[in-house]
Amino acid sequence: MLKLFEAHRLTPTQRRIAHCLVRRADDAPFLSSVEVAELAGVSQPSVTRFAVALGFDGYPALRRHLREVAPAAGPPGAAALNEYQQAVQAEMENLRHLSELLADPAPVARAGAVLAASRPLPVLGLRAAGAQARGFAYFAAKVHPDVRLLEEGGTMLADRVDAAVRAGASALLCFALPRHPREVVDALGYARGAGLTVVTVADSAFAPVAAHSDLLLPAAVGTGLAFDTACAPMLLGRVLLESMCDALPEAQSRLEEFDAKAAARGLFAD
Repeated sequence: MLKLFEAHRLTPTQRRIAHCLVRRADDAPFLSSVEVAELAGVSQPSVTRFAVALGFDGYPALRRHLREVAPAAGPPGAAALNEYQQAVQAEMENLRHLSELLADPAPVARAGAVLAASRPLPVLGLRAAGAQARGFAYFAAKVHPDVRLLEEGGTMLADRVDAAVRAGASALLCFALPRHPREVVDALGYARGAGLTVVTVADSAFAPVAAHSDLLLPAAVGTGLAFDTACAPMLLGRVLLESMCDALPEAQSRLEEFDAKAAARGLFAD
């Protein structure tokens, strides 16, 4: 499905439809155009135009194609799994897909080099993405000399972006997860306007933040529970950290220095 959508230049409205279908990949082959329109927050004619833009006669033809390329049924006994087990299985599928994407390490290597070169390095994550941003910033600070966590929205956000630019920042890392706060989209547009290269970890290549990202690395979220699960975005963040360490010659010495000081202070119980 992603390959189909990524092969075409889509309008912002069409990207919203693509994003909706990717997030509802299991249901997409069986949704009517009216249902897709309601889920994506667009008009029904927009869904039809989206299908035509992809080269189909109309939405029914697109839906037939999606049914043909739909993933095979799950492992034997999957139907007997309870909702919690199904959520775990879905996350395992998200991780499998992430593994397939990482078969080409070039995008992550490029992103890691861009982030490592930025001094300071602002890391943005609001609302649902706040945990991902905090986790990345915590570990990144052990190898990068100046990491600045941006986890509060409002009018101060642009000020903190400006402060990072004045201090010499060349890039910004953003974690963007559903539901996507409008202020994150606006902040990325502002950051790019200020001259920063924006690297984004998002739940889809068609997320609302895509238009304001120079490098977008997708990692799907699970939607089977009341609140989305984000194992794949978290793991992708750790992969980015590894790539950044590869691009920082002093990373190993910084880690060794931290370990020595932690031992001297009796910082950890183990």
